[in-house]
Amino acid sequence: MPVFAINKQATFDYEILDKYEAGLVLFGYEVKAVRAGNVNLKGSYITFRTGIKGLPDPYLINAHISLYKYASTIADYDPTRPRKILLKAREIKYLMGKRREQGLTIVPLRIYTKSRFLKLEFALARGKKKYDKREDLKKKDLDREARGLLKRYK
Repeated sequence: MPVFAINKQATFDYEILDKYEAGLVLFGYEVKAVRAGNVNLKGSYITFRTGIKGLPDPYLINAHISLYKYASTIADYDPTRPRKILLKAREIKYLMGKRREQGLTIVPLRIYTKSRFLKLEFALARGKKKYDKREDLKKKDLDREARGLLKRYK
């Protein structure tokens, strides 16, 4: 399962509560650009907009997908345009209810392939405080040192 983009900033800034998987609505040249690795999820988020039947539809906002270099010139291409996320109505209602809770947001984590389809993994998350981030950095440093010591004495 090749992974094309990982949002490392999301796991640093947010405490991940639940993970979900969904499809993305993309143009053909965007799919080719993603498969070529021309995608960046840093600073992106998921929001809801009113859809056709009056029900809210989830959209991926601010994800940067560069223009595929072998595509014909597309004059009005917007690399950060909102992209629709494919979810069932029950899942959308559940996420909307959870998002209304104080401090919860929905952030994309990674884009990958599952069989021949591109999938977006996103999470329901709560923002971390500054001291939580410091603790995470301290833990990473200690783990790195421990791995180095183990490697040296093997």
